[in-house]
This record gives sequence, C-alpha cells and structure tokens, in this order.
Amino acid sequence: MKHGIKALMITLTLACAGMSQSALATAPAGKSAAVETKAEAPVAGQHKATAPAQAKEDDGTRVNINTASAEDLARVMNGVGLKKAQAIVSYREEYGPFKTVDDLKQVPGMGSSLVERNLSVLTI
Repeated sequence: MKHGIKALMITLTLACAGMSQSALATAPAGKSAAVETKAEAPVAGQHKATAPAQAKEDDGTRVNINTASAEDLARVMNGVGLKKAQAIVSYREEYGPFKTVDDLKQVPGMGSSLVERNLSVLTI
C-alpha cells in the first residue's frame, strides 16, 4: 500500500512539473500586446529595447481606473473578475471619477488587500 501511494505521489509530482513547464514555455494566446508584464519585457542583454520603448511597455501594463472598461479591469487586475470589475465601473458612474487608487476600497467587494495587490497595474 505504501509503495502505491509513493508511486502515485511521484507520478502526480512529475505530471504537475511537466504541465507547469509546458505552460511557461508557451505564451498565452489571449493576451494582447498592450498588456505585457514586466517579466515578458526584453532582457537587458538584448539591444532591441531602448529607454523610450521601455517606458511604453511600462505604460502598457497600467490601467486607468477612471477610463477603463470592465473587461479591461477584469483582464489586468489580479483577483478581480468581470463582476467586481463591473462593480468598479458602476461605482465610478454613480459617484464620479476616483481621486486616488485607494478610493477603490469604497467599492463593495474591494478590500484593502485586493487594492494593495493591484497597485502596480492601476493608475488614475
């Protein structure tokens, strides 16, 4: 019995490692070029990127919470689905534009930790 459990655990470990390796090897098909993470930015050793291009890439990862659609917010924000993103847009339409990113904490369903987690991708 112990050998069967060990064999199962080894098999699961290898399967998970193989899946994560293949997931890292392929780029997601649905991600647009405008929403590029810093991890996907060109490596410093490559001479392809220049300073202005790097600034553009940094701007592409940030979303303005006062102008973005619910779909854009849901796509970019970590832990926010379409329903919470629609709540953000509804709150914005009812109470006016956000003055700071921390004002997102006033939206029902948006806690402090969720806002803190997404500070790097949000802007006013």
